[in-house]
Amino acid sequence: MAKVHDFIVIGGGIVGVSTAWQLKQKHPQASIVLVEKESSFAKHQTGHNSGVIHAGVYYQPGSLKADFCKRGAEATKRFCAEHNIAVENCGKLLVATNAIEKKRMDALYQRCIENGIDVALLSQAKLEEIEPNITGLGAIKVEATSIVDYQLVTQTMAEQFQSLGGEVLLSTEVTALNEQQDCVEINCRTNGASTSLQARQLVVCGGLMADRLASMIGIDVDFQIIPYRGEYYQLPAKHHDIISHLIYPIPDPELPFLGVHLTRMIDGSLTVGPNAVQGFKREGYGRINFSLKDTVDMLKFLGFWRVSRTHWKSGLRELKNSVWRPGYLQLVQKYCPAIKANELLPYPAGIRAQAVMSDGSLVHDFLFAETARSLHVCNAPSPAATSAIPIGEYICSKVEAKLQTLENIE
Repeated sequence: MAKVHDFIVIGGGIVGVSTAWQLKQKHPQASIVLVEKESSFAKHQTGHNSGVIHAGVYYQPGSLKADFCKRGAEATKRFCAEHNIAVENCGKLLVATNAIEKKRMDALYQRCIENGIDVALLSQAKLEEIEPNITGLGAIKVEATSIVDYQLVTQTMAEQFQSLGGEVLLSTEVTALNEQQDCVEINCRTNGASTSLQARQLVVCGGLMADRLASMIGIDVDFQIIPYRGEYYQLPAKHHDIISHLIYPIPDPELPFLGVHLTRMIDGSLTVGPNAVQGFKREGYGRINFSLKDTVDMLKFLGFWRVSRTHWKSGLRELKNSVWRPGYLQLVQKYCPAIKANELLPYPAGIRAQAVMSDGSLVHDFLFAETARSLHVCNAPSPAATSAIPIGEYICSKVEAKLQTLENIE
């Protein structure tokens, strides 16, 4: 008879690894397995982001995002200090370049105050003093924003999980989920061979495949993961010192994404991006990407057409700037005119797994679904990497409560 593990966690991104690691700390004697379809950790959203430890500027006060982000930034920096992982506390400037953005900047500053974030308003003169290559009418300075290598953080968490006795199964893709009264059966494919696992409790941190994994177990999902490509460029080495802070635009609150920014990376390089272009492949990181299955699923989903109708103007603008580099460049030159078109060098794209409801609304906060023996993280939006430790803690508490309920029934 197959062994029934106490917990199985599906997903080797930073949220899944954080959850498995914390479950093992809380339950050292439990049998816990971490399952990942790739050959290593952090191959998708975790490994294709800007590497920023966010302070929580944009998030609605009282939301899970605001709470997780603030606690997550502190916890991430503490974890990195304990494990000798480099963190650079460079700070961030949100730069207003016109009168409309300046008005939005004042409203965003008030939100920062409500969220208890250490910020300062900078005049145009002060902005030019501390960032002479940046042009703007003023800025919000966010002291607590930092940068890190999230792939390294994830790998270190996985090593900690294994050192406590946790089991890792890489190159193992889930093909079916079957919930029974006393366990969940997980059918997998490992290097072409079929295997089966069983767990008393299943946690799914599926990212780009979250909706499909939830459907596998019989959850009637009212959303779909819609992929949006975030395209980046990198700047030549001569520009690596052109800024000393991260430089972000003031976001338009009517649009779902933050806009193109300048990001210092922990290796000393400097990136530009991302934009937000409609994707036609959930794991499409190359220049040209298309998946028939992903595209058909998306086109059959009514929520896709509704969200596209709402944001068609910005969608066309993003598409134009994706294929026409001067348009992309203008988004950067409005606050950093020194950058030229031939200095936008190739850099890997990322894919944002955006949960969209059937009514066309974007899910901006964390979204969970569950059955008696499974918990699914259906939407883990930015700043999920920053927030991975408190998210994992939150998931642990929910799973433990579910187990307690089952034990009381039994």
